[in-house]
Amino acid sequence: MRRTPKFTRQLLLNCALGVLLVVASIVSLRALHTGWAAFSETGNQKSNSAASPHVSQATTNSKQSPASLSQSIDSAIDQSELASARWGISVISLTSGREVYGRNANQLFIPASNTKIYTTGVALDLLGANYRWRTSVYADAQPDADGTIDGDLVLYGRGAPDLISQSRKDSKGSLAQLADDLYQRGIRQVRGNVIGDESYFRGETLGDGWPWTDLQWYFGAEASALSINDNEIGVNIFPHGKSDAAPQVKVNDADNYVSVQNSMTTVKRGGRLTIGIHRGLSDNTIRIWGEFPLDGKGFGARLSVHNPALWAARLFSKTLQDRGIKVEGGAQARNAREPISRRFDPAGSAELAFVSSKPLREIVKETNKASINLYAELLLRTLGRERGNMVSTPEPVGKERGDDEIGLAVIRLWLSRAGIATADLALHDGSGLSRLNLVTPESISRLLVSLSKTAAGSIFRESLPISGIDGTLGGRLGKITNQVSAKTGALTYITSLSGYLTAADGEVLAFSIICNDQTTRASATRIIDQIVSILAADPAIKG
Repeated sequence: MRRTPKFTRQLLLNCALGVLLVVASIVSLRALHTGWAAFSETGNQKSNSAASPHVSQATTNSKQSPASLSQSIDSAIDQSELASARWGISVISLTSGREVYGRNANQLFIPASNTKIYTTGVALDLLGANYRWRTSVYADAQPDADGTIDGDLVLYGRGAPDLISQSRKDSKGSLAQLADDLYQRGIRQVRGNVIGDESYFRGETLGDGWPWTDLQWYFGAEASALSINDNEIGVNIFPHGKSDAAPQVKVNDADNYVSVQNSMTTVKRGGRLTIGIHRGLSDNTIRIWGEFPLDGKGFGARLSVHNPALWAARLFSKTLQDRGIKVEGGAQARNAREPISRRFDPAGSAELAFVSSKPLREIVKETNKASINLYAELLLRTLGRERGNMVSTPEPVGKERGDDEIGLAVIRLWLSRAGIATADLALHDGSGLSRLNLVTPESISRLLVSLSKTAAGSIFRESLPISGIDGTLGGRLGKITNQVSAKTGALTYITSLSGYLTAADGEVLAFSIICNDQTTRASATRIIDQIVSILAADPAIKG
């Protein structure tokens, strides 16, 4: 068949159109595939935002994509022995306020001692870094011409965390200083009793939700308005040296406020060391039992003291007599469990002497660096007592609200004013010993951001342990020494770390990492430190 030029041109045109259609189809299929992949990744993250990690969009000059940062952190958790534990992470840029990384950031977790961030941070802002506690000595009237107090002498506490019995170079707020001041005033005799008064704080001295098994140890000490010597004593056990003699037990309690029942026995060299220690919940009798080998190295424990206000009264009475002031009566304690009309009123008495505590900035530093539960609980109650007028909540029927409860209400108010959601948070103590505390990692990181903007922001940050330098981080994160300032936390099955991190590019991050339900023997601390190191090394987080 003969083809005309017209037919040939038509055939060529059809072939060209066919080629164009094939090319267009290939391009369309590739675009569809790319779009579907992108939709699958972002859609997955959005639909599982409550349970899956996500990161914010990276800046255009990032050397590493945000997905890479996310994958590194996810891998550290998901490929570990603690993948089955529950992890919550929130990382926020201090400069821009944007979220750098999040994993279960808005889910509730038990924070352990990261609770102290709420207590110490808010206390610094509302009370001021230079706030001091005052411990006073009162009598009904001034002493007579012979230096005699005709009545009781009241040692009145207002919650000073650092009151001690004997002065040290770093602390002059002591019972010895008070006794010396009274002597210098000419006082030589007290005809009444020495009363240790802790009625300044209302409510319970123990935190809501504290396990009873923790109460005998130093970290479960009662938060008395008249606390003394950290409300704790040390117990040390040594081998006697003779196989037929019981091991020696020594207690650093010169006043013999606690009594010891030693039921231990000595066993041959190389034997197994077994020790049991128990202090009653409402007494100061310490029972010790077990077996101690002849070649044992010694064993020490720190126990809390029940009714520290009475202990303070006894110590003060002895200190007065050692200074040359005769005391005819005994030592007694008094608390707020009295009708309001019968409570001690300092305004109606004569203040004979007083000592001041260290400033709050130093107390907060000790609280956070060493994670001292007692100090945090006293701070909480001080917030309630001193700033309770900020909140207007009605008294519960048939119950007087404790200053710890009011302090928690003050903290919640502070958080609300800072724009941090509090509706789902459960705060029950100031130290984190309670397992009733439930917070979100994001609330902690947002709190850290807000605290950095307060007048005491730098003081708060300096109060936190520093990686590889001091406090509870002194032996951790040595490869990024001085880059992390953060509060540690640990309870059974719970580990946490929250604070500030300076990344490789100089960006400062507020972060909170909490691991709950860690029932295996693997170390959550190691994984947390790995995550912090990933954040510290990543150059893609400049906000």
